[in-house]
Amino acid sequence: MFDQLEILSMARGLATHSAARQSVVAQNLAQADTAGYKARDLASFGESYRASTGLALRSTRTGHIADSTPPPALRPHVERGIDGDPNGNTVSIESQMVKSAEIRTQHEMALSVYRTTLGILRTTLGRG
Repeated sequence: MFDQLEILSMARGLATHSAARQSVVAQNLAQADTAGYKARDLASFGESYRASTGLALRSTRTGHIADSTPPPALRPHVERGIDGDPNGNTVSIESQMVKSAEIRTQHEMALSVYRTTLGILRTTLGRG
């Protein structure tokens, strides 16, 4: 019942997107000194949420093989329009740190939506 609530589905999607994007930013920062490395990022959450169709493979039993590849919206792409260093690296530590802070805010928002929704559900059940 509760897994069908759109608000919880959206919060789960935002938390998943935030985690994936934070991983990409961490990889960018780890490669900040690598010659020729191009900074990567994910599509925005709005774009990826609209692109999700819900037609992904699902495993209904533990013996089933699930699709382990991330959906296209969660695959990193090379950032365009960034001037690089003379060695071809396009990672800007400052911009990656700003992105990291934005991602943390998005993740905290997802957790806040979870907490608030669960509080509302508890109140409606008389347990709040």
